[in-house]
Amino acid sequence: MAIVMVAIFLGADPGGFLDPASILIVIGGSVFVVLSKFSLQQFLGAFKVAIKAFKFKLPATDALIEEILEVSRIARKEGFLALDGHDTEVALFKTGIQMMVDGHAPDVVRSKLEKERLLTLERHRWGAKVFSAMGDVAPAMGMIGTLIGLVQMLANMEDPASIGPAMAVALLTTLYGAILATMVFLPLADKLNLRMTEEARMNAMLIDAVTAIQSGSNPRVVEQLVSSYLPPKQRKAEA
Repeated sequence: MAIVMVAIFLGADPGGFLDPASILIVIGGSVFVVLSKFSLQQFLGAFKVAIKAFKFKLPATDALIEEILEVSRIARKEGFLALDGHDTEVALFKTGIQMMVDGHAPDVVRSKLEKERLLTLERHRWGAKVFSAMGDVAPAMGMIGTLIGLVQMLANMEDPASIGPAMAVALLTTLYGAILATMVFLPLADKLNLRMTEEARMNAMLIDAVTAIQSGSNPRVVEQLVSSYLPPKQRKAEA
């Protein structure tokens, strides 16, 4: 965005790149077209998910593995009740620990955690779909605005002096649509897809870890299990 702004300021008058009608067509048009594809809840939820994706970082895998092994050792030596009150920042892991402390059956615990995992993935998936749709619609709305401007320009050909400014205004909607799609909406969709993949891998590791801990597996077995989620180079380095 900064590079584009510098290019604008190094050229002609920056004020010539502002046109309320073009902004209304591209932003307003894109919003309402996308709202016709999704529910209002899905649309607003996409922005909430995007904010969380940028605001909250996932814990590092190696640090999370260390916490898992600590929980495994405590459960092995002192029993599940010793885990009561264990503080963790990962919501899914916290739910699994609390269910173990409460004495739920392993299949009930795994079923609950799987449901939480799928619901989280679903929120990210719908968020990515909304922003991907915005990225598809914005350039099209820009083209529509350009065509409207060209029609209005051609209807006033008797004034040659107005053709240049009118053409510039007509092209602004295409510019707005391209900027929003390329620099805002599509990167957000890709970011949510990436976050969805990372969180899915982390949650799968946590579910396997909780299942192994609850079954009474040796901490070394738990370590081998969760270490498989690390990149091969890190596994070799740790070995």
